[in-house]
Amino acid sequence: MRIWLKDSERRPDPEPVQTDDRKAMLVGMALWVLGLALLLLFIEPLNEAGNLWWLWTAVAGLVLGLIGLLYTHVRRGKQSR
Repeated sequence: MRIWLKDSERRPDPEPVQTDDRKAMLVGMALWVLGLALLLLFIEPLNEAGNLWWLWTAVAGLVLGLIGLLYTHVRRGKQSR
């Protein structure tokens, strides 16, 4: 097996695969919403145990998901032009 090929021996690069990244973002955000809802149900025990940061982790996941969703929306718009 050779590691290095001459440019003349290389096959052409394949076309990039078109994916819908928004679906993955929405699934991830739905899971963060579910986690946040469950944490809100148990907010008193979380607060007593000093684990309120779990709640903020879910909020941060949602915010990052929104940023990712906006990014994929803008990127998709630029690709269609």
